[in-house]
Amino acid sequence: MEAWITAVMEDYGYAGIFFLILLENIFPPVPSEVVLTVGGFMTTTAGLSITGVVAASTAGSVAGAVILYYIGRWLSVERLEGLVEKYGKWLRLKKADLYKADAWFDRYGVWAVFFGRLVPVVRSLISVPAGMSGMNVKMFLLFTIAGTLIWNTILVIVGAAVGENREEIMRQLDIYSNVVYVLLAIGAVAFVWYLIRRRHKK
Repeated sequence: MEAWITAVMEDYGYAGIFFLILLENIFPPVPSEVVLTVGGFMTTTAGLSITGVVAASTAGSVAGAVILYYIGRWLSVERLEGLVEKYGKWLRLKKADLYKADAWFDRYGVWAVFFGRLVPVVRSLISVPAGMSGMNVKMFLLFTIAGTLIWNTILVIVGAAVGENREEIMRQLDIYSNVVYVLLAIGAVAFVWYLIRRRHKK
């Protein structure tokens, strides 16, 4: 995949970076870590600038986040009620659970969006519950841009600094990603266990 990413950047420059990061946001298996570090490296070989790569990648990331945000707005908590009514007994969910989650996101959602932009996989998916909760779009954009700018700037600068010796950096990022995946899996299991325990107590 890295060869394809490099070819797109070489052929289309900043527009290619915008496209790749937009795709990464909508389709998380495209790794932003590779796109950004390769983009950083290419600032030393292909006439791209760090500022330009950061700007193009941030624009692509925000564009992808906005698409997912409005998908969340279309889904909405109200639309999910029908799914809960139909499948809630299998998922051990009730309407009240939806509204509790929605209330939590109303209270802490801006920070969830900000910090979520710094976490693999979550950085893409966090836009959907933001839209579902009806988060103010200006606040969503502000915190999305802030978190995205930090993530993109760090990885582009790292890519430019390490050059062709990206393997060690990518190995460390893979470890970080794997730790996040394990924590997410543990969190999901803990959440299901909590729902089962609460149901049994009732």
